[in-house]
Amino acid sequence: MQTKTEAHSPASRAVITGCGSFVPPTILTNEDLARRVETSDEWITSRTGIKVRHITTDGETTAYLATEAAKRALARAGLSAEDIELIIVATITPEMVFPSTACFVQQALDARKAYAFDLGAACSGFVYSLNLVQQLIENGRLRNALVIGAETLTKITNWKDRSSCILFGDGAGAVVLESKRDAGRGLMYSALGADGTYWESLNCRAHGSRYPAPKPLADPDMVYMQIKGREVYQQAVRRIVEAVTDCLDHCGLTINDLAMVISHQMNARIIESAAKRLELPDEKVFVNIQNYGNTSAASVPIAFDECVRQGRVKKGDIVVFVAFGAGVTWGANILEL
Repeated sequence: MQTKTEAHSPASRAVITGCGSFVPPTILTNEDLARRVETSDEWITSRTGIKVRHITTDGETTAYLATEAAKRALARAGLSAEDIELIIVATITPEMVFPSTACFVQQALDARKAYAFDLGAACSGFVYSLNLVQQLIENGRLRNALVIGAETLTKITNWKDRSSCILFGDGAGAVVLESKRDAGRGLMYSALGADGTYWESLNCRAHGSRYPAPKPLADPDMVYMQIKGREVYQQAVRRIVEAVTDCLDHCGLTINDLAMVISHQMNARIIESAAKRLELPDEKVFVNIQNYGNTSAASVPIAFDECVRQGRVKKGDIVVFVAFGAGVTWGANILEL
């Protein structure tokens, strides 16, 4: 199932006015992993593109990472926490079952005017969230919002499984969106999709209502993420290409009009394969998975913040965010900075 948000010219647009990111200082290298499981730097790099990832300690929670990224985004937007009307945290590794991680962020920021909730669409959570804020701003229901992608995936990683433990890192990225009466800028269009028939390709089964906490698990490893790599690869490449193409077609644009495509950083080979099918030149594909690993919903905003800070994109550029994740879910946003 795919949902399309038609491109049009609303009175106000959702414009990104600030971005920020935060990763924990502890680094886990490929060499470190080679001392834990049977693997090597060459094996990991050739299959994933990852060299290092940042990992949290026990005291570094999802809300903590999210709050630090949010502070940076607010500072760059020139807003205070008191100005914010909505906080969304996209995450699959929440602070706890409830309340939402966004409520902990609201408390930490002292953002008293904001309502807050989490959005669970796995790696696609950030692009899903941007689409939601776009609708609220264009409908005149919202003046601004803080959207955060934050994950502590290493807390649900099976460190004995060499095929999956090499992939994941922790971090958070955030953007501030504001209503601006400037038709030439902001979010233009979003394409979102999901197909629940592939749920088994990426999952973490415990401890929801299907496998509740008091019930013994048939397999103790069900508390960790489980991945079917080949299935994920095939679906991810297909859906990324579809979503980017959909955005371009509905906005009457071509690859030549894009300054950058910022993809979810799930695997360098997936990004390369999708870029090849889209005929995207290397300079229009931002990749930083080598420094962070797969940080799920945090990866697009972390990459965007780094891209901005490196001067790879600037005001007036047209950029596409695209992601694919568990569910399976996928989506893309096209925007003018």
